[in-house]
Amino acid sequence: MIKNEEEMREAQRKASVLIEALPYIQQFNRRIIVIKYGGSAMTSQSLKENVIKDVTLLKLVGFKPIIVHGGGKEISRWVEKVGMEPRFVNGLRVTDEETMELAEMVLNKVNKELVQLVESLGVQAIGVSGKDGNMLHVRKRYSEGQDIGFVGEIKRVRPKILLDLLERDFLPIVAPIGLDDEFHTYNINADDAACAIAQAVQAEKLAFLTDIEGIYRDINDKDSFISRMSTKDARALMEEGVIGGGMLPKLNNCIEAVENGVKNVHILDGRLLHCLLLEIFTDQGIGTWIYE
Repeated sequence: MIKNEEEMREAQRKASVLIEALPYIQQFNRRIIVIKYGGSAMTSQSLKENVIKDVTLLKLVGFKPIIVHGGGKEISRWVEKVGMEPRFVNGLRVTDEETMELAEMVLNKVNKELVQLVESLGVQAIGVSGKDGNMLHVRKRYSEGQDIGFVGEIKRVRPKILLDLLERDFLPIVAPIGLDDEFHTYNINADDAACAIAQAVQAEKLAFLTDIEGIYRDINDKDSFISRMSTKDARALMEEGVIGGGMLPKLNNCIEAVENGVKNVHILDGRLLHCLLLEIFTDQGIGTWIYE
């Protein structure tokens, strides 16, 4: 029971938040959202639990979420743990046969931990690898002509297994591993996997959980934050040389997704509590929203 005016104001504030979310819940009911889950939000147990709570809430209010997760930091930890030396070329992990075996083991471990978390919140989840149903079909990827081992570039996505799971009210959780024409196993960049999957299922939204707030016109000027922009604006920023480093391939993925059927792409700071809910269900948003 509400006992005083302060408690009443707090209760009314909570009610106004729900009312603000209502049109978004109505608009996106039964729509697919692909969430690329990675970065620091995967290494902190409290952040991990809160991200999964957010995704579970999205499911319970009518979204059809698909999680595509990374595991790079965990793979590096295990590579060092077994006495192997992690190697990178142009920011991409060199994945020999032994490293690929370890990477698959770690990604499957992460996958089932996420399934366990979702199930603990009362939602049915199924973890799949891109190998299942030959969902993620790849070719060998090179980095500026250099061989980096069993790293795959996606040629084709077969989304049937994901669409079937969504139709049966499961929450699919995807490990970014694929097969080539000879059925060899390849590691796939999780951003690339999420982008390709979002296009294949014609997702309403694709959300990247990252370790940055979003996109700035000037990274050293917090007032230059860009909360929303079109793909045309995004291309202009790249041509100006404003975007660099690890954000460049991510922004390319965003543009490609929007130009190939994904209606909205969001770059969010996964370190921020409830970033997904703040972006999707509030008028102001919290990250960078990219649209056609």
